[in-house]
Amino acid sequence: MNKSDLRSRVLEELRAALALQVGAAQLARDEAISEESKPENQYDTHSLEAGYLAEGQARQAAEIEESIKIVSGLGIFDFGDNAPVALGALVEVNVARGKSEFYFLCPRAGGLEISVDDCAVMVVTPQSPLGRQFLGRRVGDTVQLPGRRSADPSLIIAVT
Repeated sequence: MNKSDLRSRVLEELRAALALQVGAAQLARDEAISEESKPENQYDTHSLEAGYLAEGQARQAAEIEESIKIVSGLGIFDFGDNAPVALGALVEVNVARGKSEFYFLCPRAGGLEISVDDCAVMVVTPQSPLGRQFLGRRVGDTVQLPGRRSADPSLIIAVT
């Protein structure tokens, strides 16, 4: 699996999310300043609430823009034999006989599930519990995946 393609897919998802967020922020802004939103009396807070919503939507759009910049700048390199897991690593974990799950350790966009080469890859950040488990681990180490019993640790079988 090509990690450059993986990063490109993450960026595509972030750009799509940004487009939706910018649209939502514009709609909320338009609502806040529309003639119909003018208060009818001292207790009418519709315009004020729409303004707060527009501010929150704009803040979220700015966070997504920042994520795009950070992920764009993420170095893509191959991890050598027995290299510890770090940012930019694609980690393959054996979860059952012959069944693997893939995780991409990325500074932002945690929780995205990306499909690359007909394979599902979960994006995790170093701030997440699973991301913290991955950092510094090597091939052959075990991790406890969410939703699995503590008696069933999973084995890291590849770090690329």
